[in-house]
Amino acid sequence: MMSKDLISIHDLSASAVSALLDLAAEVKADPRRFATALSGKSLAMLFEKSSTRTRVSFEVGMFQLGGQALFLSARDIQLGRGEPISDTAAVLSRYVDGVMARTFAHQTVLDLAAHGSIPVINGLTDDLHPCQALTDYFSLGEVFGGLDRLAGRKIAYVGDGNNMAHSLLHGAPKVGMNVAVATPKGYEVQDAYLDNARRDAEAAGTSVETTHDPRAAVAGASCVYTDVWASMGQEEEAEERLKAFEGFTVDAELMAAAAPEAVFLHCLPAHRGEEVAAAVADGPQSRIFDQAENRLHVQKAIMVELMGDRRRSDS
Repeated sequence: MMSKDLISIHDLSASAVSALLDLAAEVKADPRRFATALSGKSLAMLFEKSSTRTRVSFEVGMFQLGGQALFLSARDIQLGRGEPISDTAAVLSRYVDGVMARTFAHQTVLDLAAHGSIPVINGLTDDLHPCQALTDYFSLGEVFGGLDRLAGRKIAYVGDGNNMAHSLLHGAPKVGMNVAVATPKGYEVQDAYLDNARRDAEAAGTSVETTHDPRAAVAGASCVYTDVWASMGQEEEAEERLKAFEGFTVDAELMAAAAPEAVFLHCLPAHRGEEVAAAVADGPQSRIFDQAENRLHVQKAIMVELMGDRRRSDS
């Protein structure tokens, strides 16, 4: 079982991840069965960062589950005018049944969870992107014939040591996958998140590798993953990052170093010609749009698990 909140995949046991992704498969296969799972319930969606996939998938997901979602930007609520996060969390707990927050500072999500009495879902912070990574492993389970078929396979991440890299590191041991992360020097993953992943991998009998060599990371991988080189809030660093990330583009040559059955994933938006070649992003190994669709199904499962009465979905 999951705890009250979804802040980090590291907080979840392997069995909780498996149960959640099994539920996502049920939601995807028979959405009508869950049409009233969150009937009469409301989700507050707090956005400091703009989004396509996060906003649409959560908003549509709540509608399909019989509930409603409220979009709240920093301009729409007092949080943007200096109200303490603790006060916002306490007030929202009196009005709605859950909060999804997409923020810059990771501490914002931690504070919402600490001071509220309702479930908090981390929709993205500068440190972590758990909903996306859970979706990625769900998508790989579909590609390779089931979640149990991921054990022993390798996922390789090539690019910035960012929130996406951290969450993929956390998720791999939970599904029995080995993980390799290749970053340029100076753009490595944060030590705290790497240490968490290594402890989980040791317990799971899987491996965690970090390198500055994309080919070494990708060698034999069943999945090659990348993300934009300059995330939201890093636009001023874009030119500097283009130089630093030279040689880290996922192109046909790099994909050829992976396993023959390897697929390509990207959390989107993709900058073709930068972190990924168009021939890869739009090629036969790409699963990026299946992956994007699955955000809807996995997040519906998260909301049912955290906010719903499971008995409703079985009626």
